[in-house]
Amino acid sequence: MLRKLFLAMARNDTMQRMIVSFPPTQSVVHRFIPGATVDECLASVTHLRDAGLLATIDYLGEDTLSADQAAATRDAYLDLLKRLDEAGLTKYAEVSVKLTALGSAFDPELAYANASAIADAAAAHGTTVTLDAEDHTTTDDTLAILARLRETHPETGIVVQAYLNRTLADCEHLTDHGSRVRLCKGAYAEPATVAHQGQAEVSKAFLECLKVLMQGRGYPMVASHDPAMIAAAEELAMGLGRASDSYEFQMLYGIRTDEQRRLADAGHQVRVYVPFGSQWYGYFMRRLAERPANVAFFARALVGR
Repeated sequence: MLRKLFLAMARNDTMQRMIVSFPPTQSVVHRFIPGATVDECLASVTHLRDAGLLATIDYLGEDTLSADQAAATRDAYLDLLKRLDEAGLTKYAEVSVKLTALGSAFDPELAYANASAIADAAAAHGTTVTLDAEDHTTTDDTLAILARLRETHPETGIVVQAYLNRTLADCEHLTDHGSRVRLCKGAYAEPATVAHQGQAEVSKAFLECLKVLMQGRGYPMVASHDPAMIAAAEELAMGLGRASDSYEFQMLYGIRTDEQRRLADAGHQVRVYVPFGSQWYGYFMRRLAERPANVAFFARALVGR
């Protein structure tokens, strides 16, 4: 019930105005989002690098409704990539991009053009791009744009969500040599007609997808905070003899930081998802929806202030 509530709040303009304007919220949000500016983002990535961790950076922005908004998001990524290069961080950080932020909801061709410009810049600066997952209605367009981008940038990554009924089949088509695939459980409110609903079902689907990706020739990116999923990934990698540089773990900024360090200390590659920007509300609500522990943290922090 809490998950559904917070996912509904993520799309509620009235709740957004109330929460964003509530003074204590901003300081609590910093647990999950390091800041609104590129400078704050770079400082966080530098701290992660010094701790032996990698990063993938998401410039927060949703509900892009015009070509001008899409161009502004594209340009923000181009500036970010330039700044990463100037700071010597492109070896340690890549970028994650939502295609709706680049215009896919109203013009898929525009979104492709914007994504292509970002992929060109990423390659020129020595790093990569991963296309983020959104709700199930965007999956076909995302995979179509991925295929086009990989014609010139085969290193382009993709995110798949295990809770979607289709994802196991998608994974089977994404196991080519070098194919970078981030597997997560899923963070949107999806109907039972297209997605598994119970935690046990979603975990089972995640493990099935994980096995396909680990047995394939691609580069699995295991995005989970679930101890059982992490342990399964470690066991599969060991059993299949995968080299430590042929897969990685991914976790969200500010969540299970001790586990991030444990995995890195054990010799695994660990990448932290670092969001930044002023449009943080939708992202923040989805983080609260994902884990009751996040809700408890938020409530304690507000009460404490």
